[in-house]
Amino acid sequence: MNLIVCVKQVPNTTEVRIDPKTNTLIREGIDSILNPFDAYALEEAVQIKEQHGGTVTALTMGPPQAEQVLREAISVGADKAVLLSDPAFAGADTLATSYTLARAIRKLGDFQLILCGKQAIDGDTAQVGPGIAVHLDLPQVIFVRRIRDISGTELVAERMTETGFEAVRAKLPALVTVVKDINQPRLPSLRGKMTAAKAEIPVWTVKDLDLESGRIGLQGSPTWVRKVFSPQPRSGGRRFEGEPTAVVDEFIRTLKEDGML
Repeated sequence: MNLIVCVKQVPNTTEVRIDPKTNTLIREGIDSILNPFDAYALEEAVQIKEQHGGTVTALTMGPPQAEQVLREAISVGADKAVLLSDPAFAGADTLATSYTLARAIRKLGDFQLILCGKQAIDGDTAQVGPGIAVHLDLPQVIFVRRIRDISGTELVAERMTETGFEAVRAKLPALVTVVKDINQPRLPSLRGKMTAAKAEIPVWTVKDLDLESGRIGLQGSPTWVRKVFSPQPRSGGRRFEGEPTAVVDEFIRTLKEDGML
């Protein structure tokens, strides 16, 4: 069974920097990590490979430094990795990103299952995984907490809902996004680290993919950030002290005086 895992490198800091011209996140030169939710998708793919055989290919789109998370993926069990890196990809929103990843997956060819983390911690949209499925016209099961069964033709998975979970059957090939309840990611072994350090990771650019120029990067993104600013600090507020009954009466009177009641 051939599996593809989409991973992302995200900033390992709360002190993010924004490009004042494009209003997009500056990723170059920032300490980064593998998106935590993608680690669960990667672990699940490796476990499926161990049970059913096949290969795991890790795929990411980002600046050259994103190669780091691909080597991390190889160190814990991925067999191959591909980096999509080109200045033309910069500034992509979720639609442009999912389109580019989908075209790369189409080029990779033979696969039965695509796994993604439910969302990236730097965007929290949870849109890229489902977007890839739409571009590839694949069944999708999102927020998966457990894969009950998987064969050469279909899978049965439990997906989380607001009130519990539901079991879903989907034909393969398909795409799933996973939540952290699904497993516990393993740590890389010494052999895994050595394998990752020696691995050759191909870099695909615009020239390597069958892409429509108007659908990639910032130019191909129908959504964009118009303005980024830090909110004004709030005042200290007012503290009420005294007996509970008196405090409640004073609080209600204050709200009325301020026109809030």
